[in-house]
Amino acid sequence: QGWQYQHKKWVKALKENKVFQSMSRKGNCLDNSPMENFFCILKQEMYYGEALCTVKELTERIGRYIDYYNNKRIKQKLAGMSPVQYRNHTSQLAA
Repeated sequence: QGWQYQHKKWVKALKENKVFQSMSRKGNCLDNSPMENFFCILKQEMYYGEALCTVKELTERIGRYIDYYNNKRIKQKLAGMSPVQYRNHTSQLAA
């Protein structure tokens, strides 16, 4: 798992383009866990059961979903707020 990301040519290409690789130790999934969780939710809520579409339509749907996820979709873990509302709320408390 992830062996291709350790390949010398890949690592060199990243360094040449000033991209910093985030690689955990074996058995530590904390680096990619948040994104894997997001993509799982995205597929469950906007992809599964939907008819196939063009790449352009899929890109537009994903863009709309990300806007919905960040600005409108409330979460219990965030005190019933969307991620953006929660971030704004907590930054006002800290100020």
